Amino acid sequence: MGTAGYLPERWMPAAEVAALSGIPEQILIDRFGLRGKHIAAPDEHVSDMAVSAAKKLLDEFEVDPESLDAVVYFGSSFKDYQIWQAAPHIAHRLGARGAFALELDYMSCGAPVAVRVIRDLLRAEPELSRVLAVAASRESYLLDYANARSRFMFNFGDGAVAALFEGGTSVHQVLGADMIVDGSFSLDVKVPAGGSVEPASAESVAAGRHYLDVRDPASMKERLDPISVPNFVAVARRAVAQSGASMDQVSLLCGIHAKRSIHEALCAALGIRSDRAIYLDDTGHMSGVDPILGLDRAWRSGRIKDGDLVLLLAAGTGYTWAAVCIRW
Repeated sequence: MGTAGYLPERWMPAAEVAALSGIPEQILIDRFGLRGKHIAAPDEHVSDMAVSAAKKLLDEFEVDPESLDAVVYFGSSFKDYQIWQAAPHIAHRLGARGAFALELDYMSCGAPVAVRVIRDLLRAEPELSRVLAVAASRESYLLDYANARSRFMFNFGDGAVAALFEGGTSVHQVLGADMIVDGSFSLDVKVPAGGSVEPASAESVAAGRHYLDVRDPASMKERLDPISVPNFVAVARRAVAQSGASMDQVSLLCGIHAKRSIHEALCAALGIRSDRAIYLDDTGHMSGVDPILGLDRAWRSGRIKDGDLVLLLAAGTGYTWAAVCIRW
């Protein structure tokens, strides 16, 4: 039915990232595709940002929170607290007293997965009529700019989105969806300490093991590069085919933020012109937020019109590639 986004007030330009990381500013702009990114305030957490985006959406569409049947959180796993669900807290703060809460933990591929799950939920349970989905990311706080192994994640920023779904509507329709999972990458990217394998300790904190890390960047790149774009293309083509369409009928691609060469290679492989793809070089990557923030920007700026086919495309460590189509 509609979308809304929220970005924290502070904007961190590429020059500031360069000063912290040692990567030249122009490299960040040209290769990383990062002009800058938003950073949450120290006391601003994923639940706060998700509530801000949700309130904007509900107010704009004049939706009573008590009319919501479900609140679904699909954002970053780095939340206000460990071993904690954000969705019930967000629903409570919004006043969604009649809603149940659902938490989806899918890292950066969360948006297409959440849209697919909500589509299926509304199909399977016709007594449900209105679902709110929210996501937020605060993963800029998990970055150690002195750790060169994690440099591909230096584009991680903060922000939130909300999306409203209604069963039986013919306004904007969720169509085909697809996913590919390759669990051989499941241990490549993680916060090493804080779980049951390596509980938090004074030593783990002193060693900086509570930041995002890549155990072997060269090995991950060697294994991931040959399959990443092909897997993106595979899920995209299958989602479009399930929608009864072809790739040349896709009006807009809303993907996750990636370095510029990957974005361009993906557009070329899909046959989508750059002017038909959203590129978030002013926000960087925000876990599950990116595709719906791109969609929100597109419809608010008039880049899509009724009847257009929109492709949401994402991938997340684990490793999952996911796509879903929406007929606007």
